[in-house]
Amino acid sequence: MATPAPLQEPPDFSVVLGGPLYRMLRRSHLAGSRPQLLRRLAAISILICWVPLALLSLAQGHFLGGVKLSFLNDIETHARFLVSLPVLILAEVIVRERIWPVLRNFVERQVVAPEELPKFYAAINSATRIHNSVAAEITLFVLVFTGGTWIWRLQIVPDVPAGMPTLKGARCI
Repeated sequence: MATPAPLQEPPDFSVVLGGPLYRMLRRSHLAGSRPQLLRRLAAISILICWVPLALLSLAQGHFLGGVKLSFLNDIETHARFLVSLPVLILAEVIVRERIWPVLRNFVERQVVAPEELPKFYAAINSATRIHNSVAAEITLFVLVFTGGTWIWRLQIVPDVPAGMPTLKGARCI
């Protein structure tokens, strides 16, 4: 039985880091090392997601009270934007460290048959190319903003007094 060819260098599979925007940040020296950038992204996610909600609820007088569920008492919002989102971004470090050994084990333990190795390597290279593609990033950007706007306008009730909107037909507590 033929011995499988070992993977020579780890593929750069990163869920958060990579792509055209990441390369631009690296070239402009706005991004430091990967762990440093992940910490910055986690902090920026809080600034982009939680702080505007807090400011808007403060401006509307819903921060401390005035509605059934004030922003300050909305634990779900705080759990999503102050805990879950930064943890998901910071988990990238752990995920990235574990993908390479898993891929290497696929080859060493012959989960991928030796005759299928070229297809396996091609799939890894294809995923990396798509991840780093400008067209893919622009497509996702357009899809998120057009689809997000459509969902917001058609599926979410605009006059809910609580800090976070609910879906049509859902009851406010």
